[in-house]
Amino acid sequence: MDDSGTSAAAGEPATAPDPAAAADPVALQGLGVAPGEATVATSGAPAAVANPTTTNTTVVAPATRLSPLLVLVFAVASGAAVGNLYYAQPLLDMIAGDLRIGQGPAGLLVTATQVGYALGIMFIVPLGDVRNRRRMVPLMMGLSALSLAACAAAPGFVVLLCSLVAVGLTTVAGQILIPFAGDLADDSSRGKVVGIVVSGALTGILVARIVSGFIAGVAGWRVVFLCAAVLMLGLSVVLDPVNPNAPAKTAQPYRALLRSVLVLVRREPTLRLAMCYGVICMATFTIFWTALTFLLSGPPFRYSTAAIGLFSLAGLVGSIAAQGAGRLHDRGWSKRATGVFWLCAIAAWAICGFGRYSLVWLLIGIVVLDVATQGQRILNQAQIFAISAEARSRVNTAYVTGNFVGGAIGSITASALWVAGGWTAVSAAGAALSAVAFGVWLVTTLLSRR
Repeated sequence: MDDSGTSAAAGEPATAPDPAAAADPVALQGLGVAPGEATVATSGAPAAVANPTTTNTTVVAPATRLSPLLVLVFAVASGAAVGNLYYAQPLLDMIAGDLRIGQGPAGLLVTATQVGYALGIMFIVPLGDVRNRRRMVPLMMGLSALSLAACAAAPGFVVLLCSLVAVGLTTVAGQILIPFAGDLADDSSRGKVVGIVVSGALTGILVARIVSGFIAGVAGWRVVFLCAAVLMLGLSVVLDPVNPNAPAKTAQPYRALLRSVLVLVRREPTLRLAMCYGVICMATFTIFWTALTFLLSGPPFRYSTAAIGLFSLAGLVGSIAAQGAGRLHDRGWSKRATGVFWLCAIAAWAICGFGRYSLVWLLIGIVVLDVATQGQRILNQAQIFAISAEARSRVNTAYVTGNFVGGAIGSITASALWVAGGWTAVSAAGAALSAVAFGVWLVTTLLSRR
């Protein structure tokens, strides 16, 4: 097969059509697949198409056995890519002083990175369904390396701002790798594989915040971006030869590809439910880590920025522990585990509420909250990847876009909650949002049993 997603060679056997797809030809047409053309590859078997001349053709690559080493490489690469978004956050004061700008303009640097990332999620990640990701992932990482190097060499604020937009735009390689891993894994281990790669991405967020502060303290903020550029370049070189070949899964015009994301959201209740959970999950995650800085920098703690960064290590423990959530999905316990994780989140917020009096309670709360939050995110992505083998990049686009909205809401809400009632208001709001999510889970579970 070639990169455009055209037909397999003549004589290549076709697999049986997906029963669910065949039952809903209208839905298939909405996703850019004409009736009678959809094929789904079974494990180890190649797929062909009924009409090789049709442009809206679904082609599913043969299943490839994923080695534990390759899964680990995917997890590290995903974490490194997503971590690019968070290097600047602890460095804003240092950058502002060096470039002689105020705190307001410095805050725009984080916004610029997030805007670039949002654009990349919406307009680049869907291409994972119509391009060969073996080439696409190293390319995006190479472009990230160039963008990060431009940040390191930026002579002034405007150049740095534009370079950070480019960093956000190109660092979506992590969100291309996650559905890629889901495609390469077989049905019996998909949850486990997705769990490991997603945990890698979440770990990258926490590690980036810790590492950037320490490197900047020793060698300056420019060296942080330089080191990140070298890391991305190295990973692009490593991934290029080891990435399995993954021909395009479908061929359709770019505009139709983007429209099909909205079609998926409208027609797939599983995706809408996961997006609802994702918005709440990311909102509470952002509220916690934003407000934690206010708590620890003020009385009675008065910790430095570097000391506050070390609290991410507790979150790191939670993220690593949560990767087992993927195995729960593989065993068919995904729905029940979702409810349990939301109950854990409610309990974690209650524990964190005592954190203003005791660091022990705070650390316990951080670990439990991160297990609940990250476990929930792993289950969400494992569930949505089961919706359509041909559209995993697009369902991931919809889900991560929802997460982005949740993160933006959390960032705005955290400051307002802190002003209104301090840590008590933050903890109460986090518990309330988690309770709302648990209520949604309870209602949808009861309705599904009728």
